[in-house]
Amino acid sequence: MQTKPFRIGTRGSPLALAQAHEARDRLMAAHHLPEEMFEIVVLSTKGDRITDRSLAEIGGKGLFTEELEQKLVSAELDFAVHSTKDMPTHLPDGLHLAAYLPREDIRDAVVGRTAPKLIDLPHGATVGSSSLRRQALIRRMRPDINVITFRGSVETRLRKLEEGQVDATLLALAGLKRLGKVEVLTDILDPDTFPPAPAQGAICIESRIGDTRIDDLLAAVNDAATFDTVSCERAFLAALDGSCRTPIGGYAVCEGDLIRFSGLIITPDGRSQHAVTTDGHRRDAAALGTRAGQDVRARAGSAFFDDWH
Repeated sequence: MQTKPFRIGTRGSPLALAQAHEARDRLMAAHHLPEEMFEIVVLSTKGDRITDRSLAEIGGKGLFTEELEQKLVSAELDFAVHSTKDMPTHLPDGLHLAAYLPREDIRDAVVGRTAPKLIDLPHGATVGSSSLRRQALIRRMRPDINVITFRGSVETRLRKLEEGQVDATLLALAGLKRLGKVEVLTDILDPDTFPPAPAQGAICIESRIGDTRIDDLLAAVNDAATFDTVSCERAFLAALDGSCRTPIGGYAVCEGDLIRFSGLIITPDGRSQHAVTTDGHRRDAAALGTRAGQDVRARAGSAFFDDWH
């Protein structure tokens, strides 16, 4: 019988805390445990502290997870809650993604100041985004737009927008929903023409491999459809060596026992792209994503990636 509280690691942004609270609340309900049985431990990560440069410049996605994972490996945390799209495809030895909560909306949202939609922004307008994927897709849609790096929490980016630093910014709709800020959006982008980041909208829980006590705890809140779609999408990323240096979009959808995947790689200037669509059985979700990534990589050729590194 567990007597000490389970220690849940998280970053300290309002969105990260909302996600940690959702994980805790779902675990409380699934196991009929009181709130006192869970302690939320907030850690600052390098990615949170350095906000004046792009993630590609300072080391990529692992900057949001390193401090949490160190505490996991040393058993100072029982598990950690993350936005799955922030997770590197290769995790530290001894750790795995043990569970995924039911997925939120996968789409990107526009928050426009001078026009509600990207297509309606004035010629030469400035749009802020820290995501190379979003930057490339914006340039594909509107080559005239000035795209600048725009980092910080959701609240920070909305404040910068209100101050007039940019004409518009893009945010994950899932994050706006979790923060109760849906009213700020001015448009929602179609994932078929503006594909989201792989794993966008999904919350994952990371734990130590072989810790069966924690695995049993987390299994009760794992959502099978999210597990399958995100496994497919992350396998696609891994096959392309996907990081914050590579503009990659893609999403999977479960339809009964089948899974359908659409993926895209695009050059940072938005001028060249390679897309793939495939489907198969859900039990082969990860293999499907891997094959899709290998197919795109083969068609694109090594030269396609040369300018990204």
